[in-house]
Amino acid sequence: MAADSTRRARPSPSAVVIPDDELETRASRSGGPGGQHVNTSSTRVEVLWRLGESRAVTDDQRERIRRRLATRLDAEGNVRVTASDTRSQRQNRALAEQRLAELVAEALHVPRARRKTRPGRAAVERRLEAKHRQSERKRERRRGAED
Repeated sequence: MAADSTRRARPSPSAVVIPDDELETRASRSGGPGGQHVNTSSTRVEVLWRLGESRAVTDDQRERIRRRLATRLDAEGNVRVTASDTRSQRQNRALAEQRLAELVAEALHVPRARRKTRPGRAAVERRLEAKHRQSERKRERRRGAED
């Protein structure tokens, strides 16, 4: 377990700190190769965050996370993240918590609104000139075929 009692998402103005007491952690046996080790140790880690009960986010943030992570929520509205990458339960827990932090940070990210722009006069002229050159080429081909 980490020394500090909170997990921090990507540092940004909308960063959310999720207290450890809001995370529920379960360990189970990991599948895949690993020989005798995999049959005897519970290294797969599942981290569950109860989004509806969380004090770490405002109501607006909670709604945004629900919308953006709708496919990742279970029936109770909890965010569930698993990790079974390594043979160490401690490392898998850290990986799962990191993935949760990245998921939440990504869900809270608000993209900048796109400002409509118009092409400059020179760009319009270049485009029209290219169209004129292309039509000239085709016109000359037509004349050559008649001869």
